[in-house]
Amino acid sequence: MSIKATAAPLHHPALLEVEAERAKSAQNRVADRITRFAGSMSFVYIHLLWFAVWIVFRVEDYPFGLLTMIVSLEAIFLSTFVMISQNRADAKRQVLADHQWDIVQTEEKQNEDLLRISTQILEMTKAIHALTLKTAGGATAADPSPGS
Repeated sequence: MSIKATAAPLHHPALLEVEAERAKSAQNRVADRITRFAGSMSFVYIHLLWFAVWIVFRVEDYPFGLLTMIVSLEAIFLSTFVMISQNRADAKRQVLADHQWDIVQTEEKQNEDLLRISTQILEMTKAIHALTLKTAGGATAADPSPGS
């Protein structure tokens, strides 16, 4: 017996809609790919290899001014991509929050409708009960007892 893994994780329909809209822009697609790669272990390994090669093969002499400048510029761009990623995450959270708010509002309306219907049922039940008592009370007064 084997357990099959799901092919793809399930995503919220509201998020899928936002993703589809976001994918229409080339800038967004590029930013997403860079952010995805920069947040991976492959990115770390490539940099470790790059720094090791730079230092071992003495591309430049210590204190590695060019390497320092390249890494500083990369840090500037990566910090920008981190902010882009955070803005994207905030947008996703907002979409989910808006969707949840819509659900809460719909549930609130449904609860109010159910409460109104329950109140109507209670009023009708009381009216039927009162009518039944009135009818039963009138029938006993009009029927003579069998022993008289």
